Amino acid sequence: MADILMIYASTTGNTEMMTQIIADYLEAHYHTVEIRTFDFDPVDVEDLSQYDAVLIGTHTWDNGSLPYEVEDFDEELDDADISGPVYGVFGSADSFYETYGGAVDTIWLHLEELGATLVPQRLKVDLTPDDEDVERCRTFAAELCQMLE
Repeated sequence: MADILMIYASTTGNTEMMTQIIADYLEAHYHTVEIRTFDFDPVDVEDLSQYDAVLIGTHTWDNGSLPYEVEDFDEELDDADISGPVYGVFGSADSFYETYGGAVDTIWLHLEELGATLVPQRLKVDLTPDDEDVERCRTFAAELCQMLE
């Protein structure tokens, strides 16, 4: 059983839906999941090492940018010890924009640059998750479970 932190930013509720789908899967597989939001439950990056896995969910702002509530966290990662946990990044995006899911890419690439152990896939869903996206969220969670074994 692993201790997993999920922290997310969601304006329209789509990334929040993804968070819950992933959390439900992980809890059904006997992991402990703590869910926080960037808006209301700030996370000290120094505390990340207390978890076996950290999943970061973010929507993409405008044409590929991080939402303002995620920017500070992303910057603080530079000063954190990110060794230990497995990290995963997911979020909703909008294919209307030229840069699809840029915030997911930004966080994932930053963690990769810092040497984090990452779930290989970056999970992006176009707007509201449909049935196929629900399965993709579960597959993402299953991949994390395999990495934690």
